[in-house]
Amino acid sequence: MGPNYHKPTVQMPESFKEGADWQRAQANPQGALSSTWWVEYHDEQLSQLVDAALQANQSIVAAEAAYRLAQATVSASAAALYPTVSASVSATRAQAGPGAAATELPVGVSHFVSATATASWELDLWGQTRRQIESSKAGAQASDAQRAGQRLSIAASVASDYFALRQADIDIDFLKQQQQVNADILTMTQAGYAQGAASGDNLLVAQDTLEAVIAALQATLTLREQYEHAIAVLVGVPPGGFSIQPRQDYVFVTPAVPLSLPSQLLERRYDVVTAERIAASANAKIGVAQAAFFPTLDLSAEGGYEHNQFAHLFSLPNRFWTLGPTLAETIFDGGARTAAVREARATYDEDVANYRQTVLAAFQSVEDSLSSWNHLQQQAQAYTNIYQRNQKLFDSTRAQREVGTASQQNLLSEQLTLLLAKQNLRDTQAALTQSSVALIKNLGGGWQWDETRKAAVTPTSMDRHNRADPAAGLAAQ
Repeated sequence: MGPNYHKPTVQMPESFKEGADWQRAQANPQGALSSTWWVEYHDEQLSQLVDAALQANQSIVAAEAAYRLAQATVSASAAALYPTVSASVSATRAQAGPGAAATELPVGVSHFVSATATASWELDLWGQTRRQIESSKAGAQASDAQRAGQRLSIAASVASDYFALRQADIDIDFLKQQQQVNADILTMTQAGYAQGAASGDNLLVAQDTLEAVIAALQATLTLREQYEHAIAVLVGVPPGGFSIQPRQDYVFVTPAVPLSLPSQLLERRYDVVTAERIAASANAKIGVAQAAFFPTLDLSAEGGYEHNQFAHLFSLPNRFWTLGPTLAETIFDGGARTAAVREARATYDEDVANYRQTVLAAFQSVEDSLSSWNHLQQQAQAYTNIYQRNQKLFDSTRAQREVGTASQQNLLSEQLTLLLAKQNLRDTQAALTQSSVALIKNLGGGWQWDETRKAAVTPTSMDRHNRADPAAGLAAQ
C-alpha cells in the first residue's frame, strides 16, 4: 500500500556562481581532499586535536548512540514479519471442601500440571510492516548522516578555533611590539613636552594611542583564552587542565581549491542527506496509514499437555491443541484512519519542502564560502603589496636615520606603520585559511570527486575505507 518513493526533484544549477567553472570531467584531482581533510593543513598538533575530538567529543558520542537506536528500530520493525512463539509450564495444587461437589470440582486436594506452546503470526497482506521497515531504514540512514555531520561539524569547529587561536598568537605578538614602539614614542613626546618642543595635545595623543594598544592587547588575550577553552571542550577535557603553547611564528597553510567544483558535491552534505531520507521515511508512512483500512489476518496455534501428575503429563491421551485464523476489520472509527492518511501525506509534503529548502540553503552557504575565498585571496595580495612597499619605506627611513636626515620619531612611526601592514597581511592569511575550513564544511567534507562513478566521494565511505569503521556507510547508500 502507499506510493513508491521517488527522490524529490530540485533545481540544480550546473555550476557555482562565485568563481567555479562547470568542468566536471576536468576536476582537479590534486586538489581533492579525503575525509581526513585536516591533514592537508600540515599541522601535526591540529591533527592530534581533531583526532582527540572525534574520539571523545560528547556530541559525537550522543550522535553515535542515536544511530545505534535507529538501527535497533529497524531490527524491531523487521521482527514483525516473523511469527511469535512462546512456551509455558505451570503447576497448581488446590483444596476444595464438600460444598465444591455442586460445582463438579473434586473434593479434597487436587493437582493440575500443564505444558503449553503458542504461536501467532500476523500476515503482512497489505505491506504495512514492509512500509514500516522501509520508513525505519530511511530513518536510520538519516541518523547515520547526522552522525557523519556531527563528526564533520566538530572537526571543522576544532580547526576553525585552532586557526583563530593561532591568529590571536600572532596578533598578541604584533600588539606587544606596537606597545613597545608607542611607549618609546610617548617617552620621546614627554621629553619634547618638557623641553617645549611638543604640545600638550601631542602628549595626550601619544598617551591615548598607547592605551588603545594596551586595551586591544587585553581583548586579544581574552579571545585567545576563550578559543583555548572552546578547543578543550571540543576534545572532551576540562578547560582548567588544557593548554596550547603559543606560536608567534605560525605559518598558515591553505589547500588549493580546484578551479571546477561540480554542484552535485552538495548531494553528500549531511543536512541534505538527512532531509532527503526524512522525506523517504515520511513517504513510507503513507503506506502504513493506508494499510490500516484493510483487515488484519492472524494465524494462531496452541498445543500442549494437561494432567494431574507430572510423571504422566507427556502422553498422547493428555494432549490438546487449537489452530485457527482470526480476521479483524475496523467497522467505524470516526474518521481516525482517514485523518491518519491526511496527516501522513501532509508530513511528507512538509518534509519535501524542507528538503528543497535545505538544498537551497546549502547552495547559499557554498556560494558565500566561494565568494569569501575569492575576495580574501585578492585582499591578501593587496596587503602583500602594501607590506612590501612599507618595508621599502621603513628601510629608506632607517637609512636616512643612519645618515642623520630622519629623526628617531620618524623611524618609530614608520616602524609602527610596517607592523600594522604586516599584521593586516597575517590576519588576512588567517581569515583565508578559516574560509577554506568553512568551504570544506559547506561542501560536506571536501571536494573529492570520483570520476569513474561520476559522483562525489562521501565522507562516510571514506571513513569506512580509511579507518575500517564497520558502523559507517548507511548515509552513502
